[in-house]
Amino acid sequence: MGDAQRDVEELLKLGKWMDAKPAGLVKVAAGWLKVRDREGVERPLRANAVQRAFERECGRQNIVLKARQMGITTWVAGRFFLKTITARGVMTVQVAQTREAAEGIFRMVQRFWECLPEEMREGVLRRSKANAGQMCFPALDSEFRVVSAGDENAGRGLTIQYLHCSEVSRWPGDAGATLAGLRAALAPGGEMVMESTPNGAYGCFYEEWGRALELGDGTHSGSHRDGGVVRHFFPWWMEEAYVAAPVDALREDELRLVMAHGLTARQMGFRRGLEASYRGLRSQEFAEDAESCFKATGECCFEVEAVEGRLASVGEPLEVRRGGALQVWLPPIAGKEYVVAVDTAGGGADGDFAAVQVIERESGLQCAELQQRLGTLELARVSAELAREYGGAVIAVERNNHGAGVLAYLDSVERYARVYEQGGVAGWLTTAGSKPGMVSRMGALLVESPGMFFSKRLLGECRTFVAMAGGRTGAVNGAHDDCLMAMAIGQVVRAELLGKR
Repeated sequence: MGDAQRDVEELLKLGKWMDAKPAGLVKVAAGWLKVRDREGVERPLRANAVQRAFERECGRQNIVLKARQMGITTWVAGRFFLKTITARGVMTVQVAQTREAAEGIFRMVQRFWECLPEEMREGVLRRSKANAGQMCFPALDSEFRVVSAGDENAGRGLTIQYLHCSEVSRWPGDAGATLAGLRAALAPGGEMVMESTPNGAYGCFYEEWGRALELGDGTHSGSHRDGGVVRHFFPWWMEEAYVAAPVDALREDELRLVMAHGLTARQMGFRRGLEASYRGLRSQEFAEDAESCFKATGECCFEVEAVEGRLASVGEPLEVRRGGALQVWLPPIAGKEYVVAVDTAGGGADGDFAAVQVIERESGLQCAELQQRLGTLELARVSAELAREYGGAVIAVERNNHGAGVLAYLDSVERYARVYEQGGVAGWLTTAGSKPGMVSRMGALLVESPGMFFSKRLLGECRTFVAMAGGRTGAVNGAHDDCLMAMAIGQVVRAELLGKR
C-alpha cells in the first residue's frame, strides 16, 4: 500500500471513529481546526457549552433556534468540514442568507484547511480547485461548497450528504421552495442542520420549528438520534462571554429568570445592557424562550396571540370540494343573507391564487372558502355558483387588475345581477387609502370575535401578513394573502351593507 493510499485509509478510519464516538469529533476539532475569536485572535476550535450541547444531542435532521453569536454556524462548518475530509464521495453544502454571509463562511472553512498540517495540505488533502465558495479533495472524491440562498440553483443537480442551512428565517424570496429543493437533494441518511435566530411568528423557519420533534426541554434524547427532526434551543445565557457589571436590585422578571435558570447578577447586568441597546428587539436577537422570541419579533399586522389561539382551536371543514380547494363549514340556511367576496388573480399553473370567501351578512361568520389558481372565466363561474347556492348572495369582486374581467364575465356569461357596486361602479376597489381600514377591521375582528373564522389557510395568512417599508402591508416572501384579502373585502362590504339597512 502506497503512502497516499495509507493516508486516505487513516482519514477514513478517523471518520468512522468520530461517527461511533461523537465526543471524539470535539477532540479532533480542537486539535485540527482554528478560528478567529471575537478579538480577532486565531485559536483552536474548542467547543463552548452550546457547541458541546449540540454535538451531544444532534440527530440526522436538526433545527436550531438560538440567540445571536452562539457559535453554531462556526461549529457546524467545522463539524461538516471534518466529515468531508474523513469520508469518500461526500458532498457538503452550506447555505447562507446572503452572498456576503456565504463569503464569510467560506473564509472560515478556508482557514480550517490552511491551518491543517502542511503534509496533509500537500498530500491527501491537496485540493484540485478552490474556486469562490468551493473546494474539492480528489483523493477522497469529496467536495465542500458554500452558497447563497438567493442562488436559484442552490443544490440543484447535486446529491448532498451534509447540508447546513444558516439563518433560514432571513432567507430571501420563497424560502420554503428553496428549502424544499435542497431537501430533495439530500441523500437518504444524509445529515441536515437548519439554524436561525427568530424573525417573527411566521415564515419558513417558524413553520419548520413548529413541525419538528420536541422531546423534554427542546433538546434531543440520544436514544432518538436517528428519528424525526431534533429541536435545539440555545438561550443567550449559555454563552459564557455574555456577562457585564453585576446588578444589585433585581426586578420581578429578572428574579424569575434567576430562580428558573440559576443566572448570576453579572448575567442580569448583561441583560440590562441588551434592553438599553436593543429595546424591543432584545427578545429577537437574544432569545430567552422558544415562544416569546418569535412573538416579539417581526412586524405582523395582527395580534399574534389571537391568531395562534384561534388556529389551535379550529377543526376540519364540514365538506371539502374541488380537490380541497373549496372548504365549507356552514351550509346555507334559508332566510339568511350572504356575501361572496372575490380576490382575483392571474390564474394559470404558475399564477397567483384567486380566493373566494362566503360570509353570513348579519354575523360575519365564515361559511366557505375557495383558494385556487383560476382564470377569470372560471373564477366568475365558480363565484356565481357559490352565490346561487347561498341564496342569491351579493358578490363583491375586487375590481383591481383581473377583477374587471371577472365582473364582465359575471354580467355577460353568468347573467348574475346581485353584484356589489361602489359609487355606482361594479366591484370593490382596494387602494392605498382603503387598504389600511380593511386591515384594521380584520385586526379588530381577530381580537374581538376570533370565532368568526374557521379556515386554517386564512389564519395562517394572517400570521404572515406584515408591515413593510414605506407604510405598505403584505405577505412575507413566499407567503400568500389572497384568502385574507378576500375576507377583508367581505367584511368591509358586509359592514357597508348593514349600514344601509
